[in-house]
Amino acid sequence: MTGQLPQTVRSDARDNRARILDAARAVFGEEGLSAPMRDVARHAALGPATLYRHFPTKQALIAETFTEQRRACHDAVRDALTDADPWHGFQSLIERICELHAHSRGFADAFMTAFPEAMDFATDREWTVSAVTELTRRAQETGQLRPDFVVDDLIRCGAERPRSQRSTWRDTYDIPSAPVSDRRRCRSMIW
Repeated sequence: MTGQLPQTVRSDARDNRARILDAARAVFGEEGLSAPMRDVARHAALGPATLYRHFPTKQALIAETFTEQRRACHDAVRDALTDADPWHGFQSLIERICELHAHSRGFADAFMTAFPEAMDFATDREWTVSAVTELTRRAQETGQLRPDFVVDDLIRCGAERPRSQRSTWRDTYDIPSAPVSDRRRCRSMIW
């Protein structure tokens, strides 16, 4: 027989992978990206060897953990750019990004962190900054976005102080009202 048999993933391996990703979202959201891999394994109730079998590097785990959030961020920016009303598109983008940020704190850190091997994040960042800069220009041309707004203002909306200056994001944000408080803070900084 010259061909190889197709590789099927056992159901327990699929379950373990899902548990690892859920645990990584929780741990990175609580402790930031500096959380040790063993904390992710412990939270998933799996051994470190199982975690490393699925994700040989921390960068690989981070990239896979936030795939859905990267897609949601990309979609939000794309939708805002295609909105016929630039001001409405800009407002919608702020709402969606704040919502994403509030529900997935680790994603904001991953998106802003530069891992040499994580080219997907770097590419996403470059495209996002370029697209939001274009959207900002258009919204300013309508006269509804303040003329001195810069994209860095939007980045400041995402974090009041660096993660290194707080033990967890729960120290800064009231969990039940995080989406509302994030939106209010963003609005007060932007318009």
